[in-house]
Amino acid sequence: MIRAVLRDLASGPIAGQMRRFVVGGALTAGLQMALLWLFVDIAELNLYVGATVAIEITIVCSYVLNNAWTFRATRNTGVADYLSGLLKTNLVRGTAIPIQLGVLAALVRWVGVMYLVANAVAILVSGVYRFVLDSQWTWG
Repeated sequence: MIRAVLRDLASGPIAGQMRRFVVGGALTAGLQMALLWLFVDIAELNLYVGATVAIEITIVCSYVLNNAWTFRATRNTGVADYLSGLLKTNLVRGTAIPIQLGVLAALVRWVGVMYLVANAVAILVSGVYRFVLDSQWTWG
């Protein structure tokens, strides 16, 4: 399954959708990084509390962007469908939070990577997981 998804990225039927997902993900990853910096360096929150709050805020922003642009052909319209999709993406992306926090913690604690760099890596690692589940379930 992963091999087929990767092959489709370049020229398959989901290539355009995946490119929009990556662009949208880059925008919301930038937002998440800015929020994480704000929460940790300015508000002096614990790294993992700040990361969790930043992730949840970007989950909602990602849903709005993905529903309007990335998955526009199958977008959720109407109040019930829209809220159902928001709940589904929260479940999908919520299950990715432990993956992202785990990668973040491992890189910061064990490898000594700066927390913002570690978070960028964690976003990339959990991104494929989120795309596969969102494309199949939230908008599938």
